This record gives sequence, C-alpha cells and structure tokens, in this order.
Amino acid sequence: MRLDKWLWAVRVHRSRALATDACRAGSVFVNDLVAKPAREVRPGETVRVRIGLITRTLRVIGAPRSRVGAKLVGDYCDDLTPPEEIAKLHENTVQQVLAREKGSGRPTKRDRRLLDELFG
Repeated sequence: MRLDKWLWAVRVHRSRALATDACRAGSVFVNDLVAKPAREVRPGETVRVRIGLITRTLRVIGAPRSRVGAKLVGDYCDDLTPPEEIAKLHENTVQQVLAREKGSGRPTKRDRRLLDELFG
C-alpha cells in the first residue's frame, strides 16, 4: 500500500491529500529516511510523522483495504511515540486555552469563571 494512503487509512491524517502534502514537505520518515507519498509500506517498518509540534512514531503491522475505524487502528500499527512527545501536545493545548490576545485587557468575569471551571 502507498505510504500516503496508509497514513490516511490508519487515521494519522484527516485526508489523503494532507498525508500526501506531509510526505512532499519532508515530514514523514520511513526507517529514518525521508519518504515520498508513493513509497510502498511493508510490515515491520518504522514510520515517523511530524505533526505540528510532536513526532509520532509508528510500526507498520499491516495494510488495511480502506480507512479503518479508530478502534481497529491497533490491528494495523503499533504506536511507539515516546510519552514526552504526548506530554508536549497536552502542554501546548493548555497554553492555547490560557493565551489571550495582546491588548484585550483583563479577563472578564465570564472568562474568570471559565478558567475556574477548567482548573477548579
């Protein structure tokens, strides 16, 4: 199966076009080599995908016939992503929630209540 199609089928990217663009941008590595979208993936290979701030590491187990449900993804790949990478993602999410536009002034009463709900 083509690499871009496999990335889409195991739900690494939302669309095949995004998977293709990621391969062309040099964000996808197979066995530590930059991979093109049409490269064939085989069981046992390691795929690293840079998505935003994190780098996901996956081991290919098999190739599904088409896109699979989230519960079935584990049948086709092992997630070898280190916990530090996942922690980066969670840390960044919290920072985005707390971020305020420059010049927006003090938080309103509603903003403070929402922050209290989030962290209280």
